[in-house]
Amino acid sequence: MNDSAELLKQLRIERDKPGQGTPPGRQLLYPLLIAALVLAIIAAAWFLLRREPAPEVRTAQAVPLASGPAAASVLDASGYVVARRMATVSAKVTGRVQEVLIEEGMQVAEGQVLARLDPVDADAQRALAQSQLAAARSQIESVQAQLVDAEASASRLERLAAGQLVSRAQYDQAVAQRDSLRAQLATARRNAQVAADQLRIADHGVDNTIVRAPFSGVVIAKAAQPGEIVSPLATGGFTRTGIGTIVDMDSLEVEVDVGEAYIGRVKAKMPVEATLNAYPDWKIPAEVVATIPTADRGKATVKVRIALKVKDPRIVPDMGVTVSFLEQAPEAGDEQPRAGVRVPSGALVERDGRTVAFVLGDDDRVRLRQVQAVPSTASTRDVTSGLAPGELVVLDPPQDLADGDLVKVAGGG
Repeated sequence: MNDSAELLKQLRIERDKPGQGTPPGRQLLYPLLIAALVLAIIAAAWFLLRREPAPEVRTAQAVPLASGPAAASVLDASGYVVARRMATVSAKVTGRVQEVLIEEGMQVAEGQVLARLDPVDADAQRALAQSQLAAARSQIESVQAQLVDAEASASRLERLAAGQLVSRAQYDQAVAQRDSLRAQLATARRNAQVAADQLRIADHGVDNTIVRAPFSGVVIAKAAQPGEIVSPLATGGFTRTGIGTIVDMDSLEVEVDVGEAYIGRVKAKMPVEATLNAYPDWKIPAEVVATIPTADRGKATVKVRIALKVKDPRIVPDMGVTVSFLEQAPEAGDEQPRAGVRVPSGALVERDGRTVAFVLGDDDRVRLRQVQAVPSTASTRDVTSGLAPGELVVLDPPQDLADGDLVKVAGGG
């Protein structure tokens, strides 16, 4: 037991003896490293807290200019998309709706069945007219049979009267009977014709219970449901006047109100650039169709019709639209290549008397560029120098935005 205790004492480390454990220099190094790390964290936090957040901006891409000289806007106006062919379809007769075969947004062709009314009354009228026609034709057959016998009798009595075998009075009576039946036959034939005409009218009555599309288009409103009463003469109450409304999308155009003081600038066939309020980046080519020769004395405006040169399902009636009346397009032989780019008007600002733009770099920092620009339309400007196609420019830059500032693109794009 004593030997074991002695062995354990020999294995124990004496930490208080000089030359053993951690050296004194290293003991001072650890606190210094910890203090330096804490100071670095505090400095980084102070820098992040004191730094102003990057402003959020919107950007647009500079697009190359098309060939030919730019057509400047001479007048801007606003209006709405309208349809030249639009109809609220109704039945010709008053009746109860049996079924409706349309829904909003549905494409329909000319002559397509849209709805049916209850045909009970119309079918009864047709059946009555058909019976009257059959009765009239039967009357014709009866009179024809009697007329054949009367004509034979008159011929026979005529020979007998010539031989003085019968009296002249008997012969005259047979002739009168024959002529009477001939008149009855003519009347029966006219009655049959009238009955046939009545049957055709009854057929139209049955057909009037079927509502068809007057032209090809798109259904924009469904006005009736099965079981409702519809009438083309309804003026109120619970009676519907129509089944639905159809618009011919190929007839869409723009109507704008132009002030009387500027109507002299608008000419027929004048090129126009239309911009829908719903799609502000989409420039639609158009041209002036006509100026309506009347003025609105209340608004002191004149209405102008504008034809759209693009057919697109995104264009729907009653959309708001802004139009720019452009100068007349150049002749085909006058077109020359153009250098420069086109940007939104909001990308160019005035700083220290210079026209500048802020270009976004790959490091999310902006670079100040001095540019030379000319007006293009109300919403765009043509830059002849200072920008390259494809570069991203900041739209409506903040007043305090400077060269080299870090920015954040709205929407992450």
